[in-house]
Amino acid sequence: MSNNEIYVLDTSIVIDGWLSKQIKSGNFNNSKIVIPNVVIAEIEYQSNQGYSSGRAGLDELIELRNLEKSGFIELMLFGDRPSLDQIKLSYGGELDELIRAVAFELNATLITMDKVQSKVAEIQGINVILVKPMRENGYKIEDFFESDIMSIHLAEGNPPRAKRGSPGNWQLVTLSDDILTRDDIKLLIEDIFYHAKAMPDTFFEIQDRGATVIQMQNLRIVITTPPFSNKYEITAVRPIVHLTIEDYNLDNQLLARLDTRAEGILVAGSPGAGKSTFAAALAERYANQNKVVKTIEKPRDLEVPDTITQYTTLSDNMERTADVLLLVRPDYCIYDELRRTEDFQFFADLRFAGVGVVGVVHANEPIDAVQRFLSRVELGQISRVIDTVIFLKGGKITHVSSLNLTVRVPSGLAEKDLARPVVEVRDFHTGALEYEIYTFGEQTIVVPIKGSKKRKGKRESKTIIPSISIEKRHIVIYVGREYADQKITILSNGKPLFDAFVGKEGVAKIRKKTKNGRLLFDHISAGADIKVQT
Repeated sequence: MSNNEIYVLDTSIVIDGWLSKQIKSGNFNNSKIVIPNVVIAEIEYQSNQGYSSGRAGLDELIELRNLEKSGFIELMLFGDRPSLDQIKLSYGGELDELIRAVAFELNATLITMDKVQSKVAEIQGINVILVKPMRENGYKIEDFFESDIMSIHLAEGNPPRAKRGSPGNWQLVTLSDDILTRDDIKLLIEDIFYHAKAMPDTFFEIQDRGATVIQMQNLRIVITTPPFSNKYEITAVRPIVHLTIEDYNLDNQLLARLDTRAEGILVAGSPGAGKSTFAAALAERYANQNKVVKTIEKPRDLEVPDTITQYTTLSDNMERTADVLLLVRPDYCIYDELRRTEDFQFFADLRFAGVGVVGVVHANEPIDAVQRFLSRVELGQISRVIDTVIFLKGGKITHVSSLNLTVRVPSGLAEKDLARPVVEVRDFHTGALEYEIYTFGEQTIVVPIKGSKKRKGKRESKTIIPSISIEKRHIVIYVGREYADQKITILSNGKPLFDAFVGKEGVAKIRKKTKNGRLLFDHISAGADIKVQT
């Protein structure tokens, strides 16, 4: 590097810390180093937001100022400072143009780690040095991935660990006895950021205080730093298998339902059960049937064919996302995965609009996936939203349930005047009734039916003295867990007032503002003898 030459730094090279290392190695001595004010503004904003890149950038700026004080370089700030709105709304190009303008005005050499920045600068006639991260002495994220590695887990103060195997059949292993330092993790983060900006098919899905999620081709990388976590940590996950529906050896009965009838499908299972892999296989099957298929993912990491467009949430707003998605008129939408209330409501909205939806959801049991909709969708609409639940464990389908709505007296209730809408959850292959979902009073009840028809005779009716407490909104009647999931009759001075339903904890709750609640409260206030008939 020639003495007295002028060099302009862009944001990427400052964050990386490359130049201070070069100066300490004897390069760039007596050079004039120019830092555009737009770079300082961008790094200041990132640091205020808690981004690790901002803190790294501030450290480098301080180091460069110290090197100037020691007489190694001449440091100068130059150019206009952008407004906060410009920084927030910029997708990179506008701020990069301001940096290039400084280099052009000063007839200086631009130093950058951004390939796009470098190419545009060359087009504009600006001298440019494109720097690649110094990786000789550090780790590379791809170094940890062997053929059977599903995910790597790197945290400062710990050895590198990985999940080795396949979905449902893996173990956590230690890859090396080396203890990762904070500097090791920082070098990896720098390397990841560089390639995230330079590689195609790479997206920053989330960038928040102390947390960054990057989809780098087929790698999903999660970076956490203080204050979000107490240490620097990187988790990287990749799919190691690509399966088609044929690989699951589904029977013709289930295939026929998936192809012709099932349009509200929940793919459920615990983490690592193979839910997303199956959802991707189902998406590919629908695409091969000349269906228009889209995905909603956050982050976008499903392995699907190029014929399928992958979307994420638009400005983290599901209503805006739905507006755009419905305009493209998909036949099927793969939703990976349902977490928040708005996700479940969006699933329901798509179904009511006539779109077939496959939703991926965490659940320990098939019925758990259905129950997550109960507080978000009216009971009478559940079977219109969900018609099939496919449960996976260890990468294999272990159970399939179907849902339908009927009007009848629920099992276990004898009186004909208790007929009501009942959502039946049945074993898809045998047709056996597994659960009934219905309302009793103000409660939505999920009652397991397995084995209930084997009861011999009717439970003997008893009159018991319950424990009663009056809360702010409810009158709580405790009768004991042995009466859970049963109907009881509330008695006042030996005369029946109304029926109630006992929950799993052995408690019946009656809202005070309802007709029954006011009636019971009046009788309790009058000193009546309140008992329960089971």
